[in-house]
Amino acid sequence: MYRMLSAALLALFAAVAPATASPPAKDELVIGITQFPATLHPNIESMLAKSYVLGMTRRPFTTYDKDWKLVCLLCVELPTMENGLAKAVDLPGGKRGVEVTYTIQPGAKWGDGVPVTTKDVVFTWEVGRHPMSGVAAAEFYRRVTRIAVKDERTFTLHVDKLSFEFASIGGFQLLPEHLERPAFSDPTKYRNRTLFDTDPTNPGLHFGPYRIVEVQAGSHIALERNPTWYGPKPAFRRIVVRAIENTAALEANLLSGAVDYVAGELGLSLDQALAFEARHRDRYDVVYKPGLVYEHIDLNLDNPILADRRVREALLLAIDREKLTGSLFGGRQPVARGAIHPLDWIHATDLPAHAFDPKRAAELLDAAGWSRRGGGPRQNAAGERLVLELMTTAGNRTRELVQQVLQSQWRQVGIEVRLRNEPPRVFFGETVTKRRFTAMAMFAWLSAPEAVPRTTLHSESIPRPDNNFSGQNYTGYANPEMDALIEKIEVELDREKRRRLWHTQQHLYARDLPVLPLYFRADPFVMPKWLRGIEPTGHQYPTTLWIENWRFAAP
Repeated sequence: MYRMLSAALLALFAAVAPATASPPAKDELVIGITQFPATLHPNIESMLAKSYVLGMTRRPFTTYDKDWKLVCLLCVELPTMENGLAKAVDLPGGKRGVEVTYTIQPGAKWGDGVPVTTKDVVFTWEVGRHPMSGVAAAEFYRRVTRIAVKDERTFTLHVDKLSFEFASIGGFQLLPEHLERPAFSDPTKYRNRTLFDTDPTNPGLHFGPYRIVEVQAGSHIALERNPTWYGPKPAFRRIVVRAIENTAALEANLLSGAVDYVAGELGLSLDQALAFEARHRDRYDVVYKPGLVYEHIDLNLDNPILADRRVREALLLAIDREKLTGSLFGGRQPVARGAIHPLDWIHATDLPAHAFDPKRAAELLDAAGWSRRGGGPRQNAAGERLVLELMTTAGNRTRELVQQVLQSQWRQVGIEVRLRNEPPRVFFGETVTKRRFTAMAMFAWLSAPEAVPRTTLHSESIPRPDNNFSGQNYTGYANPEMDALIEKIEVELDREKRRRLWHTQQHLYARDLPVLPLYFRADPFVMPKWLRGIEPTGHQYPTTLWIENWRFAAP
């Protein structure tokens, strides 16, 4: 009788086991990233952490999807010459401009219920084109000479250049006119008065699937479903983005359950992810996404040492980048010869390698007046030592390891390098943005396919106090030849002719070396097996722009 009862109980437990084995569906998702945004204003500064968070709270008019195809998000239809929404026009002086028409998604509303309208479009344009607003990509707004408003949803941009990118306005990040106009009453103080920083939980700042409900500076940002969102209802009721700047601590929080998912855009280093996957593949899936992520060192060309191109080339030749990427990343992150990834169709295959050559580096330093006696640091004729400072984001284990390798390799040719790091929100929010680094700043640029580098290389994009630090040319690079190439590339509609211009531009970049190219990153996305719907893009537009597709699925 006892045996029969035991068998019956076992059968009963077996019958109910499948229903209890799977974890209950989660309605809260905790995401770990390595940076906390320096600002939440969509148009001021260019920190990836900000873009990642705002990807959940708003939508750009246009973006590139995971297949690197330009698509509409906030707009209804992409303008083309064929559908009549784009029209080339002749301008005075023999120039060619373009008129492009967009219609805002009919259901779009700010989180306070106010419709998203062309009033917001015109106001955003006013802010973006003002020379003292502090907007990072101001050039885009200044090219728009006029906005013709058809009605509350439809508008036409009159642009003074017919660019091959004429349909792409991903940088046109809308601001709520009904809330932000008072803060803009004094444009010189706008970046310190914007509600995106002074009142970031105001629901009227957001019109995406989520709205921000809590901001704990340096710690976390909490978001909840936005009841006015016009698209599909997102699966998670609440999302918390936790900033854990130390990547070892980020991994520990993932394993403890304090974090559910580590974002690939701002997460574990490649070497950490490989080791993590080997140990925990039963609980987590790791997706490695190569893409347009360019790790490099910006050089402050106002520094008289770095103003000498011979010194810049010597710095690059003294680095064994093949050994660096091989030892730290198992060769999975290719050495960069320039800023454009081999996956991008405009990539030039014949760029100089600048391969490891310490002998040539020494010769260049000698020629630049930095001599070496007895194996110590180099000095100039006045007895000043060749000392440079290298900065990066504190807590990023990979970058700190790279720093140490670079410091050691440069020491071999007599260059003394001092390391100083800062939390990302300070490093990006103040030091880099305002060009306060004295010599070298190591970080990554994320770009879109065939992204014209006007904001990073054109002389008009150098941040200065008199433009309220607008622009992203943090090196201070100013070359009329580069300016002219950028301007020609933008307006060349013929693909093959544009390819040739890109080829020339990349060779000029490799010759002048305003930046030291390091490698292209492959970002690891570390996901619990129950999380579905994340599709890495491999470019500057983050996965969170499609967060309404993320969902819980029992493994």
